[in-house]
Amino acid sequence: MNPLGWPGYEEQLGRARERSGGVESVSWRRLPRAVEVAFDFRFLGGSVGTAAGALIEEAFTEARQAWLPVVSKIATGGSRMQEGMLSLRQLQRVARLCAVHREAGLPHVSVLRDPTTGGLWASLGAGADVVVGVSGAQVGFAGSRVRPVDDPAYTAEGQFASGTVDLVVQPRDVDVTVAELLSLLTRGDAVPAEVPRALGARDLPADGWGAVLRARSAQRPRAAAYLDDYFDFRMPISGDRAGGVDPGMLCGIGRRGERAIAFAAQTGTANTPAGFRTAARLIRLASRFALPVVTLVDTPGAANDVAAERSGVGAAIAELFAAVAEARVPITTLVIGEGGSGGALALSSPEHTWITPDAYFSVIAPELAASILKRDDVRRLADDLRLRPQDLVESGVVRGISEG
Repeated sequence: MNPLGWPGYEEQLGRARERSGGVESVSWRRLPRAVEVAFDFRFLGGSVGTAAGALIEEAFTEARQAWLPVVSKIATGGSRMQEGMLSLRQLQRVARLCAVHREAGLPHVSVLRDPTTGGLWASLGAGADVVVGVSGAQVGFAGSRVRPVDDPAYTAEGQFASGTVDLVVQPRDVDVTVAELLSLLTRGDAVPAEVPRALGARDLPADGWGAVLRARSAQRPRAAAYLDDYFDFRMPISGDRAGGVDPGMLCGIGRRGERAIAFAAQTGTANTPAGFRTAARLIRLASRFALPVVTLVDTPGAANDVAAERSGVGAAIAELFAAVAEARVPITTLVIGEGGSGGALALSSPEHTWITPDAYFSVIAPELAASILKRDDVRRLADDLRLRPQDLVESGVVRGISEG
């Protein structure tokens, strides 16, 4: 009860129990579809000591034995100072529990309530497969009494903007959102996803430059239209967990009929390192839960500015190539627009890639190839690159042309 002999600790615990009606800051219960861990901030600020750590371990053990996901509803100021390092070491205990649960192939969804700060954010919260922030909640490693400034970065919305929270919802929507996520994460069948149908042009381009112009057309259907057409419902997965978000890479899990399918879709922009890392994270998540993956390729290429280089664009693309190569689930790819160099190829399945009639795939954009090769006949060079859909089928780069 008082491992350090902290003066007055027993009385503090007694008052906390009277105030909250619970025996500790953490409780858990088994629901039909998950084991839920809940924090009570009224109990010493939702702080975690040895007894709370034991309750969290009970919950994860029950979930693993019953083969159920875990939902962590967190509201905490962090570790309990009255128990010193014995309290802080609970973070290692929690990290181990999350790792074992992950290795078993079971989902963990965390819900960040107000506040979620300190070590429990940096272990139980941020260590979940999918992180849901409650709108307006304080979220951050530094609590309100120790952080240097009061800034929007220490909120659920701020963490979403920096790529560490997948989605932010209103308090009234938490339970519905979690139920939808659990339904998607537990419905994997590892069966290849159906190729999306083409939404744009039906005829094939007459020449290479014509293929390029059609792919660059503002009127051509983009990723959002394809995702709307393909899925009945979808949930986003956002952020690279390393401080970055790329709106040009849409990732998530969707429902198509009775199936759950993960997706990563480029939106026609030059992707940043954060985009490639988010896609790699999505594919690894899909592999753990046997979710087939659909990728939509549409980018002129990877971002090549100074900011991208400093953020590790080469390493990020390598990470995505590795995630695709190591995937334990089938990946189905459709090129829907520009297929520009390695930034496009990294998101493509090596064996199961299709293309639409208004798309192209090329080792490099014709203009850049002309610059490198010191040629001034860009249109002729586009033909030489053999980048049209029919050229790619003939060469075996893609399996076929998607029909509308």
